[in-house]
Amino acid sequence: MFKGSITALVTPFKNGAVDEDMVAALAERQIAAGTHGLVPCGTTGESATLTFEEHMRVVEIVVKTAAGRVPVIAGTGSNATAVAIANHKRALELGANAGLVVAPYYNKPNAEGLYQHFAAINASCDLPIIVYNVPGRTVVDIDAETVARISRLSNVIGIKDATGDMARVSEHRRLIGEDFVQLSGDDPTTLGYNATGGVGAISVTSNVAPELCARFQEATLNGDWALARQLNDQLLPLHHALFTSSSPGPAKYAMSLLGVCSRELRLPLTEPAEASQAAVRDAMAIAGLLEPA
Repeated sequence: MFKGSITALVTPFKNGAVDEDMVAALAERQIAAGTHGLVPCGTTGESATLTFEEHMRVVEIVVKTAAGRVPVIAGTGSNATAVAIANHKRALELGANAGLVVAPYYNKPNAEGLYQHFAAINASCDLPIIVYNVPGRTVVDIDAETVARISRLSNVIGIKDATGDMARVSEHRRLIGEDFVQLSGDDPTTLGYNATGGVGAISVTSNVAPELCARFQEATLNGDWALARQLNDQLLPLHHALFTSSSPGPAKYAMSLLGVCSRELRLPLTEPAEASQAAVRDAMAIAGLLEPA
């Protein structure tokens, strides 16, 4: 169920509020483009700035829009275990297919604390868990041995790995097995990630170029590495450009150029600087999304 191009959806805002109509429109756009799954309210969805009510309303809209056509992995993690449990339970009630649970940020728990955090969420309800390891955001890395221990919890089915470390895929396969769902959380290294055993990506870039990202993922799943390399060459500048400023600022800027949604962000994020915007425009032209300047 969880493979291919899975979009880490941006959360659209309008005059400071969540634009609910646009949430549905963005989800529909992704499905029409061939995207294989949706992740509302992850990091790219500015989940840290959403109230509980806003967060769960976005999940609800995406689940209803998807209507079973693609799986929905709701962002449910928090640095507070009790909050993550509340998020996870509510996502199950709303019909999400899994919860994306990030390593607790700011707290910097040790390996035992990480395990106990996931164990408590696992025990709270039966919604499948995808572990999210993103040290660049959380300042804590879930090492392969700890992932293996966490994977033995009954509801843990996979990982979104944003370390960019290609060796992790093989380490996880060796320690856990081939059935553990490994999804890249780092767009620029997804080609190598899939070549070593990954089955897809939870992607920022697919907000901007959903068709290209879906075709790329399908090529890797079909073993068509020549086509995958060709599409990766086309996408790589965009992967990099979308992180020339704090994400999802560049992604929202790119989407605004396509007329897809506004570039509005919530503080403390602000609009990307002109150098970042120029990099995005140039990369979009290389990807064939805009006419060259």
